Formats: sequence, structure tokens, C-alpha cells
Amino acid sequence: MRSILLSLAVLCASIANAAAPQPPAVAARAWLVGDLSSNQILAADKADERIEPASLTKMMTAYLVFGALRDKKLTLEQQVTVSERAWRAPGSRMFIQPGRPVNVDELIRGMEIQSGNDACIALAEAVAGTEEVFVQMMNREAERLGLKNTHFMNANGLPDAQHYSTAQDLYTLAASLIRDFPEYYAQYYAVKEFRYNNITQPNRNRLLWLDPSVDGVKTGHTEAAGFCLIASSKRNGRRLLSVLLGSPSESGRAQDSLKLLNWGYQFFDSVKLYSAGEAAKTLDVWKGSAKGVKAGFKSDVMVAVPKGEGEKLKAELLSQQPLVAPVAQGQRVGTLRVSFEGKPLEELPLLALEPVAPAGFFGRAWDTLRLWLK
Repeated sequence: MRSILLSLAVLCASIANAAAPQPPAVAARAWLVGDLSSNQILAADKADERIEPASLTKMMTAYLVFGALRDKKLTLEQQVTVSERAWRAPGSRMFIQPGRPVNVDELIRGMEIQSGNDACIALAEAVAGTEEVFVQMMNREAERLGLKNTHFMNANGLPDAQHYSTAQDLYTLAASLIRDFPEYYAQYYAVKEFRYNNITQPNRNRLLWLDPSVDGVKTGHTEAAGFCLIASSKRNGRRLLSVLLGSPSESGRAQDSLKLLNWGYQFFDSVKLYSAGEAAKTLDVWKGSAKGVKAGFKSDVMVAVPKGEGEKLKAELLSQQPLVAPVAQGQRVGTLRVSFEGKPLEELPLLALEPVAPAGFFGRAWDTLRLWLK
């Protein structure tokens, strides 16, 4: 289902961009900006080109750690034993030490705020026993999320020829992190600094200081990857997400990411077609205890269009007929087709908002006869 939505998002972008101003020029190997409210890509360049993700890898490590917390396999207060392997991790570090107490909450802060490679290994070992087993989990999760051009070899993003991803896959991963773990995202990703072992280190995401609407997500850098930044911003209830890979400088990745976000807000509107749980249509039900069922959507239906072009959207609700009881709440009962300037834009499942039980014997018999005559 996620792969279908991604292909639809690319289609949406091609239609929307036909009427939108050109995106700003940025210095990067690959980039992408999208609207998370509508799950649409607004613009992209070389989004499927494989690159070294560097510390952007830590988003997947965090995704698995948050999953372990959700499933009660870890707790934030849980003390973690620091192995020699974690202690000796090269590159950026939070400076954990064997024998010095550290808990899961501190390790997450060390990983996300300080970008500690040592923290990643310690968390991987806490979740899976070894980093090698954790990496297998990372690759399984990448497949489940639909990351078709991603492969991990470690938990922290240190260079490896078989460790790669793309702007599109990293966008999907960041969007999944924000969508699936909103409480943990809000708790950790906008924090500007963290102090551990008497060492205070700032968050490397400069946009946290430059734009108050930015609340994440992750930076990355190696000599081969260049300077990378995934940035997310929320303004007036609307969230955009940018991916910038291979910038020549730390300041450049921040400024160009901000350009992409500002462009998305300035030149696109996010139009709400239906609210979550709203009855978009009442459909006829045959052989049921009720003659109709209210149908709608599990979440808000949003569509991004070039600013001022919302009137060119058309939404068509198609029902599955005949719809025969029993009908379960949440069952797909139709399809929403959205078009822009007469061109197909998106299709979403229309769901039953309430259950409908079967009618009694005579009610079922009568509707059977009506259907036969029909």
C-alpha cells in the first residue's frame, strides 16, 4: 500500500508542478521536498539516485528503538551496559564509557542530538543483542516500509560500499518516523543541545535556530556523502519535509533546505477535502438491519495544489454495489477519485464508519428478491 501511495505522490507532483513556479536552485547531489499532510512530493531532483546516507541512517535506528519502546521491550529508564565495541565507535560520539551508568533516554538523546555513533551501537545491542542482528532488523523494516533502494550495513551510518539509500527512501523513512511515533518525535528532535559525561554538544541542525517552525529531523556528513540534512517544518497545521543530500557545506545545507521549505509553503496550498470520521456519503446496504451506512475516511483527506488552484480539484465518490450486509466498521465500501484539471490525481479507499448487521430472515428474503428483479 505504501508503494502505491508513493507512486501516486510522484504522479501528484508532476501534475501540481505543471502549474507551480520552478523550485529554487540548490547546491546538492539530490533533493526532494514534500507535503506530509497530503503525502505528495512537490518537487525533486535525482530522488532515486543511490547515495551514502551517513548519519541519516540513525533515523532507522531510532525507528526500531521507538518500536521497542512501544512494544514494552525497552523502557526509557532502563540501564544499558556499554560494550567495548560501542565505547570504541569512531566518528561523532556522546562519550559513553564501560562501567558508567547510561539509560535508554540518554542514549536516544546522544544519538539524535549529538549524533553519537557509540550511542547507536549501544541501543542496537540493547534491542537485538548484537549490532549484526539489529542490522538485519533494519533491512527487514526497510523492506516493510517500501524503501526499495536502501540497504544498511551498520546502525550509525559509517561508510560501507553496501550501505546506501536515496532521497525518496529517506523521505519515506522520515515521514514514517514522524507519523508512527509522534510523541517520541516531539520529545527528541527539536532539542538544541544535550550534556552527558560533562560534555555539552549542540544539535547540528542549524535550522532549529534559524526557523522556529522547524522541529527536526537529522543531519549527516562524511567526506563521500557531503553535508546532508532532512528538515521538517510545521506552519499553521501544515507539515512539509525536505531532503537535501550532498551539499558542499554545513551552512549551505541549512540555507538550501530552508529555501525548499519556504518554496513549498509559498507556492502550494493544502486543501482539505474531507475530515477524519466525517460522513462523506451514505451508501445503500442490501439485506442489512439498516438501509444505509455512513462512509468516510480514517484520516483527513488533504491534497496539495499550486496556490490559488484549489477550485480545479474534483472529488468523485464511487461505491461498491451491491453492498450486502454484514458490513464491518472500517471495511472498504468504495473509492475516492481525485482529479486536478481533469487529470487523475489520487485514489483512496472509502471506508464504512459504522457496522451494519444482517437483517432478519424476511428482510434478507425481500432484498434477495429486489436484487433479482433489479
